Amino acid sequence: MLALSRKVNESIVLGNNIEITVLEIKGDQVKIGVSAPKSVPIYRKELYLQIQQSNKEAANEELSPDALNNLF
Repeated sequence: MLALSRKVNESIVLGNNIEITVLEIKGDQVKIGVSAPKSVPIYRKELYLQIQQSNKEAANEELSPDALNNLF
């Protein structure tokens, strides 16, 4: 893991088209802004992990033939 120090209004750049900027620091919270193309999905980590878990559960579900017919 790379650890960087930044001050308010300073940024880091990922690749050629993603920029992360420190917007505000209040106590133990840091507000950041992310500038990226719309094609790049951006999630908070806890939400991303929930999405992955839901996808795994959905992939493991078995559907009955009647349930499949109801989809169409």
